[in-house]
Amino acid sequence: MAEDKVFVSFTCQRCSQALRLDESLNSFTEHISAELNIPIHSNPDVDLESQATSFDHYVPPYRLSDSGNGVNGFMLISDENEAEVHSNRFKIHEALFDTISGNSNIDHPLCDECTDYLIDILENQIKITQNDFDDYQQYYKMLLQNDSNEPKLNELQKELNDLLEEQNRYLEEMEAFEKEEIDLLNEIKKQEEISKKISSEEEKYYQEYTKHRRSLVSTEEDARSLDTQLNLANTHLDKLKNTNVFNATFHIWHKEHFGTINGFCLGRLPSAPVDWSEINAAWGQTSLLLSALARKINLTFERYKLVPYGNHSYIEVIGEQKELPLYGSGGFRFLWDTKFDHGMVAFLDCLSQFQEKVEQMEKPTKMFCFPYRTNKGKIEDKDASYSIKIQLNSEEQWTKALKFMLTNLKWGLAWLASQFNSDGEEILQNDS
Repeated sequence: MAEDKVFVSFTCQRCSQALRLDESLNSFTEHISAELNIPIHSNPDVDLESQATSFDHYVPPYRLSDSGNGVNGFMLISDENEAEVHSNRFKIHEALFDTISGNSNIDHPLCDECTDYLIDILENQIKITQNDFDDYQQYYKMLLQNDSNEPKLNELQKELNDLLEEQNRYLEEMEAFEKEEIDLLNEIKKQEEISKKISSEEEKYYQEYTKHRRSLVSTEEDARSLDTQLNLANTHLDKLKNTNVFNATFHIWHKEHFGTINGFCLGRLPSAPVDWSEINAAWGQTSLLLSALARKINLTFERYKLVPYGNHSYIEVIGEQKELPLYGSGGFRFLWDTKFDHGMVAFLDCLSQFQEKVEQMEKPTKMFCFPYRTNKGKIEDKDASYSIKIQLNSEEQWTKALKFMLTNLKWGLAWLASQFNSDGEEILQNDS
């Protein structure tokens, strides 16, 4: 049974297959060990390590002595004597493989296939080395043949000197370039400082620009607002230019049989009685209008002075310290206080003076004439005349006389507007 036992203690260092060692390896002696310790090659230029890398899947070196118990692999042990014999053999094999691995760049043991592969690699290396040797030998022979054509030492020395001079020139140029580089770096640094300064000034400029731009926008908005206000003011001015100040202040119109001034009726009718407070207010507006018209044409009335005083207006008689009222306070009577009648007659006299003054100013052209004539307290139409007095008169006659009187005043307004517009005054056309 002992002959049938197989001891397996090592594996291939390339493919890791279990190896069965030949029995001839058991006779490893110290003499054989000394021979194996001699270096395999003496040429340091041959690099087996680089060739060993061509091993497919090369396994890193594995030393048997690296194992903790000095055993790599496994074995079948039957008894103590056989184990001791196997242990001695294992140590011999271990020393053998360590010696071989130490003298080469490839670890041992190897199996037959891996050994054959290694032999092929070494044979290729020998061929390459032999080819290199042949090339070197041929080149050496060529050099020996061309020894007579080699340049002289003086020529080589001259060439060397030339090369040294050229080297010195290049070194000087390099020093000049280095100096120029330093100058350029200093100039670049200086320009960078200038650039930083310019950038800072540019930032300040844009800040100022933004500030002034904002101010400009605000100013433009104010200008547009002022233009709008100016346009509005011009619109109001045009409207005022197209407005007759006198006619806007004193609007003379009619209401059925009554003449009106600013909406107040002047006169009374049995069928349409008007309150005396309204009549008195109408006389106040009428006296104020005639006074303003006379002042506009620089007219000073003779014998009388108009005193507009609302619904208690009156006329002063010059030189007599006498006041004639232009207001009433009682019913319509034929026998009544004559002061009111005298006041209306005096007012009609002032109106007559105004008409004469206007017609005198228009005398060269005779283009303007009042529609009704006035004479001694009466207003004359083409066919009849109407008294301005209440006494011994009818309400219809008195009301018609007042209506004609207001018509003449309206014509006076129209004439004054056209007259002063032609002279460039700010009094506008009659809009009635």
